[in-house]
Amino acid sequence: MDTTLAVLAGLTPSVGVGLLFWFSMRKIFRADRHEREALDRMDREGMAATAENTPNSTSR
Repeated sequence: MDTTLAVLAGLTPSVGVGLLFWFSMRKIFRADRHEREALDRMDREGMAATAENTPNSTSR
């Protein structure tokens, strides 16, 4: 019984640090994905606004 508790006590910090690392990386990757989606959306809106404000050369 003492050996099992010693093994668990030895593994607990490693597992805890591993979980913290995993949650941190997950948060970073999700934030990056959302930022890229927002930038793409802004680019599309900017292109659409530019297209609306620019007269077509064939309509002259």
